[in-house]
Amino acid sequence: MMDPKQRMLLILETLKTLYPSSQCTLNYHSSFQLLVATILSAQCTDKRVNLVTPQLFKKFPDPWKMAAASLEDIEKLIRSIGFYRNKALFLKEMSMDLIKRYQGNVPKQRSALIQLKGVGRKTANVILAEAFKIPALVVDTHVGRISRRLGFTQSQDPLKVEIDLNQFVPREDWIQYTHLLIDHGRKVCTARKADCTQCSLNPLCPKEGVSSIKK
Repeated sequence: MMDPKQRMLLILETLKTLYPSSQCTLNYHSSFQLLVATILSAQCTDKRVNLVTPQLFKKFPDPWKMAAASLEDIEKLIRSIGFYRNKALFLKEMSMDLIKRYQGNVPKQRSALIQLKGVGRKTANVILAEAFKIPALVVDTHVGRISRRLGFTQSQDPLKVEIDLNQFVPREDWIQYTHLLIDHGRKVCTARKADCTQCSLNPLCPKEGVSSIKK
């Protein structure tokens, strides 16, 4: 039986070969804009967010402009995104918090980020990883689903999944692991149906589920 850490290294090597350009697909030009885009991406595709943010960032490029905006003006620009009213409120209050607490700067600490309106652990990890290159493992639906299929976790809880994965994914690969699994989840190991016959990870995927993985 292959050691799970060794198997993870082989999985990473395979995925890096398959998706050499794997990276964040949200468009942004500052840590603030990434924070805005990530808040908008909750229960929404990155593609849809990227259609909305050019005009949003043109009008409200920084926390000062966003904080001063009316909710109605923000809502008009993000109306095509799900839960746009709630998200407009999040963006305005988050911007006000940044100005009040951090002089308009996005903090580099997870504990500070999750205190901002509309920011949970997943969003905080995105900011740490993408804006500041601080190792953080983002668990979205693709990462959770595929990691369970590969037998590295049994949990449905994103925090528990993250903790489980931290045991197996080398710290220097935490950021990239997320992007690689998102790409693989979109193209091969989809939520609707995993295309196992065409999957390059098939030889490394436990046939008997998580019971075959040593803890």
